[in-house]
Amino acid sequence: MHNPAPGRRMVAVFAVTQTIGYGCLYYSFAVLLHPIAAGLHASPAAVTGALTTAVLAWAAMAVPVGRWLDRHGGRALMTLGSAAGAGLLVAWSQVQTLWQLYVVFAGLGAAMAMALYDAATAVIVSWFDAERRPRALLAMIVVAGFASTIFMPLTGLLNDRYGWRTTLLLLAAGYAAIAVPLHAAVVRRPPPGALPAGPADPARRRALIRAATRDGRFWWLAVAFVAHAAAMSTMTVHLVGFLAGKGHPATFAATVAGLLGVLSVTGRLVLTAAQRRLRLSGVVAVVFTVQAAAALCLPWAGATRPGAILGVIGFGIGFGVASLAGPALLAERYGTTAYASIAGTLAAPVTLAKAATPLAAAVLYTSAGSYVPVLVTVGGLCLLAALGILARASSPFAGSDHAAPLRAAGVS
Repeated sequence: MHNPAPGRRMVAVFAVTQTIGYGCLYYSFAVLLHPIAAGLHASPAAVTGALTTAVLAWAAMAVPVGRWLDRHGGRALMTLGSAAGAGLLVAWSQVQTLWQLYVVFAGLGAAMAMALYDAATAVIVSWFDAERRPRALLAMIVVAGFASTIFMPLTGLLNDRYGWRTTLLLLAAGYAAIAVPLHAAVVRRPPPGALPAGPADPARRRALIRAATRDGRFWWLAVAFVAHAAAMSTMTVHLVGFLAGKGHPATFAATVAGLLGVLSVTGRLVLTAAQRRLRLSGVVAVVFTVQAAAALCLPWAGATRPGAILGVIGFGIGFGVASLAGPALLAERYGTTAYASIAGTLAAPVTLAKAATPLAAAVLYTSAGSYVPVLVTVGGLCLLAALGILARASSPFAGSDHAAPLRAAGVS
């Protein structure tokens, strides 16, 4: 086994760079939305479209980024992505028109695909075996889970004092000073022969990718995580509106919705502990089913404060599970040789679901005049996600790290 110390250093680095990366590149938008709209003399809805543009660019980059990571590792890509992200924050601070904002955000989406969670996860998966991988991913995700808790208030304070343009320049300087040198200095590929599958030659990677995309269980896994992403994104955007519509004060609604961030960390810790004794896919399916029950009960239970809190707790316990379970399930089934390419194939529709479903939910709410069909749909999506996970688990590959997919692809 190769020396694990560099891998542990990368986990520590990613815990820092993912926290500041999500805080500067992603969560700052929500805080600065209305000041930017006022500064550009545009509607908040029109400005929000820029974030949708970034998410679409992020999805478009998922597959090429995954292929690059499998072939070349993460050092150059993540360094360039973080440098580009800092530069685009500077460009964002200087926009004068709405079309300029959209152009900047298209680039920002590409930079986030290169430097944020998906790339960092692929690097960690390549360094750790199946036993140590969940703990390594958890260490990064738990810390990065506090990005919104740290950076949303910080961005608000900076905006109040300096305005949104200077705030973005300060965020850019901080991100560049921390993420760029850390990615350049610490991110490395595992030494040759460190992985169970052996050298990752191009023919082997191509065979694994073909085998995965021809595997019916892969598409069930895609169904599961696309459905779950759609449910999570919808609830994130519409939970406060639902609670306020039930007559709860705005402060109570926002506070209860804020539990989702804390519960996402709790859910990840519970999942990591449970999978030591139980099959991971079974635990994930149970969590998704609990979320479905909570969403289906919220239209009635949410009318009271205790009911609203219990419903959000039941739903929130699975809020961050997919980010930990997805890499583990993919690596368990398909190994690590072509992990980033296979994960990128899955990440593209997941990211598109996150972008599209809040708008679809808004249309459904407007047409129905009620959040009941929205929450029923969220519950149905969580049930579909549970079924997809169980279907994925029904026929695991046999043998060593890549034996079955390679046999399926005709590679011995």
